[in-house]
Amino acid sequence: MKLWAIAATVAAFLTAAPMTQAAEPVRIGVGSFNLNNLPFPLAVGLGYYAEEGLDVTMENFAAGGSKALQALVSGSVDVGVGFYDHTIQMQSVRKEVVSVALLAHNSGLVLAGPPNTRFDPAKPETIKGLNVGITAPGSSSDFFIRYYLKRHGLNPSDIGIIGVGSGPTAVVALEQGKIDLLVNYDPAATILTERKIGKILIDGRSAAGATDIYGGLYPTSTLYVTGATLKAKPEMIQKAVNATVRAMLWAQTHSAEEIMAKLPASFVPEDKEGYAQAIRNAMPILSPDGLFDPKTLQVPLDVLSAFNPQVAGATIDLSKTYTNAFVEKALAQYRK
Repeated sequence: MKLWAIAATVAAFLTAAPMTQAAEPVRIGVGSFNLNNLPFPLAVGLGYYAEEGLDVTMENFAAGGSKALQALVSGSVDVGVGFYDHTIQMQSVRKEVVSVALLAHNSGLVLAGPPNTRFDPAKPETIKGLNVGITAPGSSSDFFIRYYLKRHGLNPSDIGIIGVGSGPTAVVALEQGKIDLLVNYDPAATILTERKIGKILIDGRSAAGATDIYGGLYPTSTLYVTGATLKAKPEMIQKAVNATVRAMLWAQTHSAEEIMAKLPASFVPEDKEGYAQAIRNAMPILSPDGLFDPKTLQVPLDVLSAFNPQVAGATIDLSKTYTNAFVEKALAQYRK
């Protein structure tokens, strides 16, 4: 066939059937639907992942972030939505997990109890003998209570530590007396106070509260990937970060009610008014832009080193636990 004929045939084919690029499938595991993770479901609800060319399958590991981390390391998900301190924990056992976007720049954790609790934060020893609910063993709520005990000369054996998940199920565990104290996030923190089920005894949602608990701001929720995925799929990661950063920027200029209206239905409980208040309470801990501040990363390392022998005995290179490169590229494109 003559060259001009081949060109004509190709042109005719393209005109008749324009090619569209198929969305890239990506599996994203989220540790729970707590509001530290809010930018992720918001990006899904706003359609930003789809606009970036990703077909997202969400895996909700409601038991806690440690389960999402296990799924990431095992390869059953491509991207994890979990807490930054997991990257330090993994490096201490020679596994590479890298955070690529910061969703929450401070702890959203609170320690709460029923109105008649005998625990008095001014007298840490009064926690002895109580059962404390956390999201899951190995989660950041687990780290919270273990660090609290360590700082006050107490031992994990002085209390019972019980995994109760997050959100409404965690509140029910406290309400029904299955646990004496609860370490959890919003919306659980707001639910239990709004319904007068309990009261917050230690509050890590404010900068002052986090400094009192940890000695400084405690970065929490992130998007993270394995080192292998970081090398093999940088374009997929960039698309995921783009979508998430766009959601962060959108959230800065919209109300709690507007944010709630864009979330996937599975993320929103029946109590819409209470959930909107929980979003308002959580907004101060959320990152406005997704960037990591290297100065704050020492705090999680100090916390883990206080009670985790593997972390304490390892040489941790914090520069290998995160990168701002993807967020910087997203901001250059989307921040006005």
